[in-house]
Amino acid sequence: MFSLSVLTAMLALIHLGNTLTSSLQQVTAFVAGPTSAGMYIYVPTTKLSLAPIIVAIHWCGGSANDYFSDTGYATYADTYGYIVIYPDSPSSDKCWDVASLASLTHNGGGDSLTIVNMVKYATANYGGDASKVYATGLSSGAMMTNVLAGAYPDVFKACTAYSGVPDGCFYVSTATAGMAQAAWNTTCSSGLYIQTAQQWGNLVRSYYPGYTGSYPKMALYHGTADFTLAYPNLAEEMKEWSNVLGVSWSQNISNTPIAGYTKMVYGDGTRLVGFSALDVGHSVPVRTEDDLVWFGLMPSSSTTSTTTSTIASTTLSTSTTTSTASSTSTAAHWGQCGGTGWTGPTICESPYTCTYSNAWFSQCL
Repeated sequence: MFSLSVLTAMLALIHLGNTLTSSLQQVTAFVAGPTSAGMYIYVPTTKLSLAPIIVAIHWCGGSANDYFSDTGYATYADTYGYIVIYPDSPSSDKCWDVASLASLTHNGGGDSLTIVNMVKYATANYGGDASKVYATGLSSGAMMTNVLAGAYPDVFKACTAYSGVPDGCFYVSTATAGMAQAAWNTTCSSGLYIQTAQQWGNLVRSYYPGYTGSYPKMALYHGTADFTLAYPNLAEEMKEWSNVLGVSWSQNISNTPIAGYTKMVYGDGTRLVGFSALDVGHSVPVRTEDDLVWFGLMPSSSTTSTTTSTIASTTLSTSTTTSTASSTSTAAHWGQCGGTGWTGPTICESPYTCTYSNAWFSQCL
């Protein structure tokens, strides 16, 4: 199993010097289950009477308290009046159950249903708006975000996932809901579970048979140097959700939203986007403001021009730029080396080869 204990640096996302007016609270009255995941919540003093709900899901080895401290969602809650739920994994390794059929299936049980029951609890007891519920997560939390989008599209309207895998990719036939330690799928984590877009889409739809409504819009981030949940998982995620959402790739935009990132736009970009982060490992720094814009909770004109996110020993400037890709002689292992609209290097460092994945993406393997 993997742990992100190295994630010790807090994100420097302080909104115009704003100070929290409330604090993170454990909701001990929440006992809906079916698993024993803990419910923590941030309710701002200036909450809207009918408040949107963000579910912010921690990484493997992390906690609700960690995700509260290390991301900026609560920082903006007082300004925009929404509620933030921070689920806390019940497993001994603090990973989420994204492998059992129960958790993958609508109303099947597992951690996914427990999180959905937290949303229902917040709606009933804290004035949450059931029509404006959003999910986001990092690593294991990103994997759970994909699961929630597939199993509960009737609950979530938009999602962002940082360094995750496709919904259903981590399925393990022997996994059961409520296991003391979350199950691991090496084939998926290594980026070796490859399917067509149709196969992925059919898998998602199988988790909620008979559902005919809409699915949440998705924004997916992944680092090219991710060796924990390997980079090819991003391409599989994009195939999966492009099929589910019925949108096709339209263009790549280099150095967006920051230098070294490539934005992959599907359709008109309002339902599905992906972000390939060059030379970024596991995991991609959370972009709180961009998430809030994606959720429709913050106007895009309100985002600050520069923020800095520090994770482990990697510091990334997140200044917005529209410059063209910097010229380098070779692309690194796992890096992008081709695709429609790609302006970066097309030759891989030795001994790797530029391998075609699809019309808009080739990678050094």
